[in-house]
Amino acid sequence: MTAPDSPRYVLSSAVDATTVLRRLARSGWSTREGFALPDGGWDLRPARVVLFGRVPDLDTARLVLLAAARGAGVVAIVDAGADVGRALVADLDRLGPVHRDADSGPEPVGATVSTQLVPEQRALLERLANGETIAAAAAAEFLSLRTANRRIAQAREALGVRTTREAVLAYLRQRQPEQ
Repeated sequence: MTAPDSPRYVLSSAVDATTVLRRLARSGWSTREGFALPDGGWDLRPARVVLFGRVPDLDTARLVLLAAARGAGVVAIVDAGADVGRALVADLDRLGPVHRDADSGPEPVGATVSTQLVPEQRALLERLANGETIAAAAAAEFLSLRTANRRIAQAREALGVRTTREAVLAYLRQRQPEQ
């Protein structure tokens, strides 16, 4: 089974960020101010570290995105309506769910495919449902094979199934009412 997704928050106030950081610390996450990445292995998920701070510009937003891509949790304080905030939310959303308020948490049981899966996961499952191989689907979506396999593993976990075949079937069952 894959490790759970790291938390990703884009919040407008330091008060909300403090609330989220306290909750994450109680759950076993270590917190560190700033988005500069620590030395060591590429995958930060096992370290269960959450990086936090203000995001005043696009350079800092890039650091936030890189940290999240490496598996660190992030709590970014930025106006989500401003250009920097919108860009950050859009980029982080490609990695998985982005929470935009301090009270949000895991998706409710019975959530639809559109709320459980990120666009890359839906696109890969759609291609697999149409008979493509994982390698062909990855190439068509401009992803490496490793990234595609990781996205499919995350989709399996989100859908609560063990195999890719079961994930495709669950995707097709839930997709039917949406089309």
